[in-house]
Amino acid sequence: MRVLLIEDEERLVASLRDGLRTAGITTTHARTGREGLAAALEGDHDLVILDIGLPDQEGFTVLRRLRAAGSDVPVIILTARTSAEDTVRGLERGADDYMAKPFSFDELLARIRLRARRPEDAPVDSTLTVGRCTFDPAARELTCDGEPIPLSPRELQLAQLLMERADGVVTRAEALDAVWGSAARENVLDVYIRYLRTRLGADAIETVRGVGYRFRG
Repeated sequence: MRVLLIEDEERLVASLRDGLRTAGITTTHARTGREGLAAALEGDHDLVILDIGLPDQEGFTVLRRLRAAGSDVPVIILTARTSAEDTVRGLERGADDYMAKPFSFDELLARIRLRARRPEDAPVDSTLTVGRCTFDPAARELTCDGEPIPLSPRELQLAQLLMERADGVVTRAEALDAVWGSAARENVLDVYIRYLRTRLGADAIETVRGVGYRFRG
């Protein structure tokens, strides 16, 4: 596995390189956003670890440009900025995970191994239909009443989880773990549920008080 580190803290980079080398993971390093974006687009990396506070530009800008260029390489944001607003911003721009500094190396390693799994390694899911909504996992498209609903990757992931479990209730803890790997504060889930209700209709997702959510479609 090859991991690209886009990080300007030299001590942290050295520590990460040593730990990842011990785990059998090869690393390359970019200190600035410009260098990191070029390396991410040109290199054959399995995953990118991205800081937000880079010397030349925000990591959010790097991430936005990376996704705009068509790259789907998994990205884990590793940052000291831990507000719900920053977490949502990172995930909305295409990050696969968001992790706060200081951090547990063992937890980071587990997240790297989880997020670096290739799409072809994942099981093929069948089309899901709940109420008036249908999700096509191959096309990554959600339609309701036959009309495509524009959703961000994270919104799609949450909608898919809710639809897969529509015969029961998805707890808040289950949703956080499945969609964010427990990377976000609980209020981030509230934000995304609100996003989905805005796009699908207020009655599309039922709140089961004290438990979690059920998809109605």
